[in-house]
Amino acid sequence: MLFVGLDLAWSDRNLTGAAVIAGDAQRGSLIITQLLADDDEVIAFVQEQTGDEPALVAIDAPLVVPNETGRRPAEGEIGKVFARFQAGAHPANRTRLARAGIVRGEALVDRLAVLGFEHRAEVAAQAPVRQVLEVFPHPAIVSIFALDRTIKYKARPHRTYAERLAEFARFQALLRSLEQSEPALLDAQPLLDQPLDFPAKARLKDYEDLLDGLMCAYIAHYLWRWGMARARVFGTMAEGYITTPVPQALWSPA
Repeated sequence: MLFVGLDLAWSDRNLTGAAVIAGDAQRGSLIITQLLADDDEVIAFVQEQTGDEPALVAIDAPLVVPNETGRRPAEGEIGKVFARFQAGAHPANRTRLARAGIVRGEALVDRLAVLGFEHRAEVAAQAPVRQVLEVFPHPAIVSIFALDRTIKYKARPHRTYAERLAEFARFQALLRSLEQSEPALLDAQPLLDQPLDFPAKARLKDYEDLLDGLMCAYIAHYLWRWGMARARVFGTMAEGYITTPVPQALWSPA
């Protein structure tokens, strides 16, 4: 089974981090990470990496956005659960996201459908599917690693570069620890052992996108391994949704 992660930029003027894991219910190996530009590159990457094989594509970007303004119910619902972890979601609406009336995530879903990928929010445990769904790394990270708040590696006006580097090192260590998880993440050392002495902040942003792409791929693997027993869909397919792993207190009793 293949697990594709796309940290999709909301505009193709910015780069998208992509990663592919190949594995089974117990473990997976990181096959490739790459930075992609426009939608053609994203589709070509998915097609080249998956062929006709079973694959689950997890995209960090809104894939269903019917509302012109405000936020989707999914953002409100996820905030009720994850605000205390500082893992709420930005509001998604067509005013913010649409370019010439087109939301990038929606357009990619349509193109992936041509390749045989079904858009569905729930993941069936260990089923051989070709499926695409929307994920959100921040609540997934606090859930999978049992954290009390998100990792503060993103650029923010109040956050110093040194603070970000320290959080990047923490993120690297957490991702390395997945070697001992179920499913285990193997063969990611070359990416995760990358020194953080980047000559420019732009290079750090590229690295951030690759780690986010890897995290999306692992979320796909995790969801496939456990199905919805350890995850929840916030929102609906009609109004927009986010599928994410949840803390252990919210796991299904099965």
